[in-house]
Amino acid sequence: MSGIAELSQRIDALPADDRARARDLYDISVSTGRLTTPPELRDWVVAHFGSIEAVEVQQVVRVTDRRSLVGAIFSPLRGQRPQAPPRESAFRRLVQSTIGDEFCHPETGTPADTWGRVRGRRSITAANAAMYEERHGVVIFDRHDPLAFDMETVIDALEVGREWAERGRAEDPAASAYMLIWNGGPRAGGSIVHGHAQVTLGRRHYPHVERACRAAASHATETGRSYFADTVAVHRALGLVVADEDGVATLVTLTPVKERELLIVGRPGMDERDPAFAATVARTLMAYRDALGVRAFNLALHRPPIDPGITRADGWDAMPPMVHLVDRGDPDSSSSDIGAMELYAAPVVGADPFAVAAALREGISA
Repeated sequence: MSGIAELSQRIDALPADDRARARDLYDISVSTGRLTTPPELRDWVVAHFGSIEAVEVQQVVRVTDRRSLVGAIFSPLRGQRPQAPPRESAFRRLVQSTIGDEFCHPETGTPADTWGRVRGRRSITAANAAMYEERHGVVIFDRHDPLAFDMETVIDALEVGREWAERGRAEDPAASAYMLIWNGGPRAGGSIVHGHAQVTLGRRHYPHVERACRAAASHATETGRSYFADTVAVHRALGLVVADEDGVATLVTLTPVKERELLIVGRPGMDERDPAFAATVARTLMAYRDALGVRAFNLALHRPPIDPGITRADGWDAMPPMVHLVDRGDPDSSSSDIGAMELYAAPVVGADPFAVAAALREGISA
């Protein structure tokens, strides 16, 4: 755990400006948990965790964003806990057995929005049959396998999703809060196996998006600096930015919601369809799959309202487009990756962000 365990020392070693940004943004604490191992359990502990010492003296690092109160608890042994054995190739069998489902013939197998469908190069939209927003659509990919996406699929999804939102806003100009989410496979919450994303358009943004906007406003008031720029700067100084080009940075966040969370941050005023932003999202998602071996993921696009009048109000103009991307674990595992801690307290994370950054950096640049 030499990476995250040394976070405080790493921050202390930063240049003064970066050190101040980090201390303004994050509260960091390191604690030590101790236990004793009975003789009868020693072989089991060594087999599962590597050594008796690793279990009997454990360091736990807690990182909390002071502005948003988003935080994570890093515990390296959590990722080494005994797991139920995976169901052999269950995910691949599921993908094969569902070929021909409703999303494989979307124009007859899915409902349409009142204004019709958006047709892209690699996708088509449908209305969601079970809505949780007044306007709730689906971007259905042309490939059935939820992991069979490429650069063009991802870029097309961003373009088609935004066109869907613009058509919805033409129907209701008061609806401006647009969001795109992508649950990569059943393990990540996808109720239909066929590759697809979801899009929503409402009159008020969701709490997670508003919380980021309010955190930025609080940070600007107290420090006179940009919350989002400071977040990128601190991660860059710590070596956790794995790609940074054309005003778009990809970082391994210090406050992940679960394992290996990445954050892609554009510039304020940038459109998510901007070639630099869209291409970065596509490259990152492909590296996530290919370099890190992720097989189930959640992706969410956070952006200001698409009404320029609203964007200039209430601090939204300071918010860049951002994509959150998190690993949801092995799709063949029967164990859940979240529990009461994640739902009601704070995420407990086994992956060290410094190790994730080292593994991902080469894959993104390839």
